[in-house]
Amino acid sequence: MSSVHKVAVLALPGVIPFELGIPSRIFGAADDDGRPRYEVAVCTLDGGPVRTEAGFGITVDHGPELLASADTVVVPPFHPLDAVAPGSPVAAQLASALAALPAGTRKVAICTAAYALAVCGLLDGRPATTHWHEADEFQRRFPQVKVDAGVLFVDDGDVLTSAGVASGVDLCLHLIRRDHGSDVAALAARRCVVPPWRDGGQAQYVERPVPVASGVGTAATRDWALRRLAEPLSLQRLAAHARMSVRTFTRRFRDEVGMTPGQWLIRQRVDHARALLESTDLPIELIARRSGFGTALSLRQHLRAAAGVSPADYRRTFRARDSAIQEMSVGAATVHP
Repeated sequence: MSSVHKVAVLALPGVIPFELGIPSRIFGAADDDGRPRYEVAVCTLDGGPVRTEAGFGITVDHGPELLASADTVVVPPFHPLDAVAPGSPVAAQLASALAALPAGTRKVAICTAAYALAVCGLLDGRPATTHWHEADEFQRRFPQVKVDAGVLFVDDGDVLTSAGVASGVDLCLHLIRRDHGSDVAALAARRCVVPPWRDGGQAQYVERPVPVASGVGTAATRDWALRRLAEPLSLQRLAAHARMSVRTFTRRFRDEVGMTPGQWLIRQRVDHARALLESTDLPIELIARRSGFGTALSLRQHLRAAAGVSPADYRRTFRARDSAIQEMSVGAATVHP
């Protein structure tokens, strides 16, 4: 590895501009008293311009030859994902370019760019992640990959993958931390005004829709239960509301929802607690009671199991986000021409 670590960012057709800029911004903030620790350049598979997902094109200074001299190759996400479908011209070019990388070159996929590595076989038998919204489809297409949809990024040595959007920032900071230590990563994070480390995984950002009630099956009982999460809701009580035996209710519930009534109820209570943590200043003990967990300890256990963080850390994450938005709004309102 050279003294200045060379990072090649490979822009594929349909590249998403925000993530395309992450490596340059984050690695560029990790200088050493003005001397760059990383040299970041963008290339395409043929050296020509590519159309972005945002509706405009970009031109680059490099073609695939840049990859041969890179210490790390970063692939930002792109859309549509079928651009790298097996057998497509882009997939063939991509496979050829990545196969020619020198041994030991780090390969990094941000968000759904995991598809690009997977279609080339680089994730076979390895742990990886991608955006939670695409995780099930990704696993279906690439069953040989060990998909973990609950984490912000996966470091498997020379192959690293991240979840959606901001997780690309997390992963780049992780690489700086791995290369130069926590102090350098923390300084880069401060310069970019982002947290140097985020607790938990992407499960805390997953939105789950509320079921639509109907007069058929168990949907009406689910709607009824959602309005009574703070109350004791035993299986017997749920079945009685649905006017079914416990056995029939459990079977129909699983067929309709894909999980047991108990599992579903815990999920709804966790989601309700998350909403209260984000939008109110209520004490955690009171949130635990209002969401049906009874005690702060019970809430803490279930939230950590679902999202990987404690209630206090979860609230801090979202309050920090809201405070930053408010500060930007105030700043914008006080700018004068």
